[in-house]
Amino acid sequence: MPIHRISRFGFVSAYLVEEDDGLTLIDTTVARSEKAILAAAEGLGRPIVRIALTHAHTDHIGSLDALHAALPGAEVLISARDARLLAKDMTLDPGEEQGKLRGGYSGAQTPPTRTIAPGERVGSLEVVAAPGHTPGQVTFLDTRDRTLYCADAYSTIGGVATSAKRYWRFPLPASATWHHPTALATAVALRVLGPVRLAPGHGKVVEAPGAAMQKAIARGSA
Repeated sequence: MPIHRISRFGFVSAYLVEEDDGLTLIDTTVARSEKAILAAAEGLGRPIVRIALTHAHTDHIGSLDALHAALPGAEVLISARDARLLAKDMTLDPGEEQGKLRGGYSGAQTPPTRTIAPGERVGSLEVVAAPGHTPGQVTFLDTRDRTLYCADAYSTIGGVATSAKRYWRFPLPASATWHHPTALATAVALRVLGPVRLAPGHGKVVEAPGAAMQKAIARGSA
């Protein structure tokens, strides 16, 4: 499947995924990105029928309210755990690691249409748990071509890196990570999936990423 990436300011990305019934938008990037996203969908000649959010950080949900206003019929999907963060409920559960919730949580007025859980399908996308960066982050694996829309579990600016440890070439994801050991465990679990390509929230798409993911895990473990 072709990858339709929308990059804002060169460092934060959203994706349009083609499905039989229209387009799934993965994340909404920063505020005031709705025109670029809608223009990209118009260029593909297909409607956005659902908005699937990987997690509740501001740079991923920043244009949600504006897009919901423009696309009131589109589904809005997020994990149940990060739906609480979207509503600005910053409490941690008793069983969760009591790390600090880092990064921006501006919240949104738009509630999810429904919540999603690991193992479910969103069109052709399998929902895969990816906690660590936030407690309820998820990624999406395209079951047709094994593209992994990996949110902030990995970034590719300056090279493939996990969010488990600050990478000097692009430290932002790790700096905004809630619990680094959990983020490292997620990076390992996603590597085991054997994705054919990596489509991150920050950086360009990387083909055949296995070896680079393994090096990033080793660096994050050091």
